[in-house]
Amino acid sequence: MTLSVVIQAGGESRRMGQDKALLPFLGQTLVERVLGRVAHLGDEALVTTNNPQAYEFLALPLFPDLIPGRGALGGLYTALSAAAHDLVAVVACDMPFVSAPLLAYQRDLLVNLKLDAVIPRSEGGTEPFHAIYRRATCLPAIERVIQADKWRVDAWYAQAKIKLLSVEEARPYDPHGLAYWNVNTPEEFSQAEQLARAKS
Repeated sequence: MTLSVVIQAGGESRRMGQDKALLPFLGQTLVERVLGRVAHLGDEALVTTNNPQAYEFLALPLFPDLIPGRGALGGLYTALSAAAHDLVAVVACDMPFVSAPLLAYQRDLLVNLKLDAVIPRSEGGTEPFHAIYRRATCLPAIERVIQADKWRVDAWYAQAKIKLLSVEEARPYDPHGLAYWNVNTPEEFSQAEQLARAKS
């Protein structure tokens, strides 16, 4: 069961004031931490970024947005377009506690239930950047809503067979409820480092 792992590093990091994926997190950049947690799940790992020069040190394939300025939906479109395999894990670069066991469970659900995507749901809404997608079906659906000038990252959900994973279903693989926590401010960043230090 081949899988592409795509790390999304295309955000603007406005609240951080600098590219958060490149900030040091316990001795390595945040993007390296995220890759270290999930890259082993895939047969390939790649990064979407609009600043490829800054990520060359990763020695991974780097892809800028295919449709610049289309936000999270455009980023998802780029991630699925760039992937070589039909099954694609898409993960945000700013989730220091991303859960490989949870992504593996999502992948197995997608395959066993013949779904197009398995996307977690949290108190904040859906989590499309800790999700597994079937490229062949999701990419055309996303393309259609972009062409229709839709902007919401969930604008295409009704066109695909999607399982929204409940908090309860995810809990065995994310017991501390931290998998989707993305760090947006310097305060959250240092809080995440303290938590990670305590867990190691």
